[in-house]
Amino acid sequence: MDTYKYILDTSENRGAAYFILIDPDITNGDKLTEFVNIAEKSGVDGFLVGGSLMLSGDLEKAITTVKATSKLPVIVFPGGVNQVSPNADALLFISLISGRNADQLIGEHVLAAPLIKKYGIEPIATGYMLVESGKVTTVEYVSGTKPIPRNKSEIAVATALAAEYLGMKFVYLEGGSGAELSVPNEMIKMVAKHCSIPIIAGGGIRTADDAKAKVLAGARVIVTGNYFEDESKWNLLKEFADAIHVKETKIITT
Repeated sequence: MDTYKYILDTSENRGAAYFILIDPDITNGDKLTEFVNIAEKSGVDGFLVGGSLMLSGDLEKAITTVKATSKLPVIVFPGGVNQVSPNADALLFISLISGRNADQLIGEHVLAAPLIKKYGIEPIATGYMLVESGKVTTVEYVSGTKPIPRNKSEIAVATALAAEYLGMKFVYLEGGSGAELSVPNEMIKMVAKHCSIPIIAGGGIRTADDAKAKVLAGARVIVTGNYFEDESKWNLLKEFADAIHVKETKIITT
C-alpha cells in the first residue's frame, strides 16, 4: 500500500482524512480490538500507533492487533527509535521543527534510518510543530523544546515553509497529548494559505465542531487520541468522522 497516496486521495475525496492515535499503554487487548472495530464502522480512515512515552505498552502487539482487526492503514507515530516496527504500513518520519533539539531534528532519524531501510517501511517525512496548548505536555517535557506561542501564527507559517522547502510531505500542527487547547484555527488558516504541503492537525480536539472547523480552516488530516480513550465516548466517533468528511456532508433541500 502506498500510504502517503492513500492519505492524499482520502483527503481529496472526503474533504479531509480522519486518523485515530492509539497509545498502547492505554488501549490494548480486547479493548483495542473492540475500539478498532467501532472506529472502522464509524468511518475512520486509519490509525496511528505510538507516542512520546510508553511505559508498559507493547507497540508490536498493538500494531498486530489493529491490522488483524481492520484493513485500514496503520502508521507508526514514533516517540523514538525503539518505535520502528516492521509490521506497520508506514511511519511518520517526524522532525520536531518547532524546537531546537538536534536529536529531535536529525539525531534520532540517523539511528532510525537503517531500521526503516531494513524493514522496508514506507517513511513519510513530516515536519512536527508543537503549539502552545495551555499546559506543559508530555512531548514538550520529553523533547526539551518550547512550543510555538498560540498568538504567533507568523512563526508557524515561517516554520511550515521551511518544512516545505526541505522537501517534507506534511506539516503536523500539534497541541500535544492531553492538550487543554487545540491548535488555533487562525494559525491553521494562515499556514494553509502560505504553505502548499498538507496540514495534519491534532491535540486537544474534543468536539466534532472543532474538528470540522479545523478542516474548514485548511487541515487535510485530523487526528484525535486521548479523547477516545474513554469508552463512554466511542459512540461519538461517527459524529467526528461525519464532521471531518466535509465533502460527504448531505445537504437536505425541500
